[in-house]
Amino acid sequence: MNLGMDGGEELTEQETALYDRQIRVWGVDAQRRLSKSHILVSGLKGTVVEFCKNIVLAGVGSLTLNDDREVTEEVLAANFLIPADENAFDGRSIAELCCDSLKDFNPMVRVSVQKGLLFLFAIQFHVFEPIVTDLFCLDLILDDRDANCANIETLPDFIKILTGDLSSFGADFFDKFNVVVISSCSLATKRLVDESCRKLSKRVAFYTVDCRDSCGEIFVDLQNYTYSKKKLDETVECQLKYPSFEEAIAIPWRSLPKRVSKLYFAMRVVERFEEVERRKPGETSISDLSNVLKLRKELCLAHSLNESQIPDALLERLIAVTREFPPVCAVVGGILGQEVIKALSGKGDPLKNFFFYDAVDGKGVIEDISNS
Repeated sequence: MNLGMDGGEELTEQETALYDRQIRVWGVDAQRRLSKSHILVSGLKGTVVEFCKNIVLAGVGSLTLNDDREVTEEVLAANFLIPADENAFDGRSIAELCCDSLKDFNPMVRVSVQKGLLFLFAIQFHVFEPIVTDLFCLDLILDDRDANCANIETLPDFIKILTGDLSSFGADFFDKFNVVVISSCSLATKRLVDESCRKLSKRVAFYTVDCRDSCGEIFVDLQNYTYSKKKLDETVECQLKYPSFEEAIAIPWRSLPKRVSKLYFAMRVVERFEEVERRKPGETSISDLSNVLKLRKELCLAHSLNESQIPDALLERLIAVTREFPPVCAVVGGILGQEVIKALSGKGDPLKNFFFYDAVDGKGVIEDISNS
């Protein structure tokens, strides 16, 4: 309905029996929409793993996993879907290992793996505007980059030089899905994947999720979204207009309400720092603090915001501890799953458009960062 799904087929007897409990909660129509939905997730970190578990148990139609990384000790610490037995790895990617485990959670959900490099990193050459290409999980070393790029006129040419082929992901790729969720990715990736979803003829919901230290952030773009809610004794239809990720973060800080979460500003500073320094997401340490504080000062000056809105201690936490905390992953992943289910079912007030969680004070905050 709201995300490219029509009424379609009835639930089978097996589905009705399996999902009986949740049908009693949100109804047959909502469960039917869930069972017809197709979801893509990219970047299987702890929060997204929690999300995947929740939506597979909820009974979505299909789940496609994208993460070609190999297993490391850090990954194992926050990913309960990967068996601890190293013999089970056998050179397999994180996505492949998670796929096997998720199939056991609910055999009725089609779980598959999409190989390839979805994450797009911006590489700036001093003779070009920022150029975006798919280089996630690659150690990009271009010692003579000016020579390599001397005759490049188009983005495809640039990608060919760096990867030997065109990106395996285009706008048409995202047309297969009703929901796209990406995790712990660059600023450029968030912009481009959201833009790709918005270019499609059907509406595709877009989510990003990031967890750093004991903090988490979710961004939601449902475009022009219609849903139903109960008001007194009747059901009313409501509409929300969402900004794109690019539009949301472009809103001047000085025009935002004074009580906006400090995490919103802090995440933008760290995100921008990684972009300027050409770092992979989370590739920061306490040694970067002085440069991060310098960037904070520049951004606050440009946005007419008092630096006290972005405390030193908060920035230090975000850049110094890059590992994931399973309890935070469970909370944020649970909220993400709940929001995706609401968006697919068309029932209940959806989150608009940022959610922040900080385990230090235990608070979850919704912020509407938009012009509408």
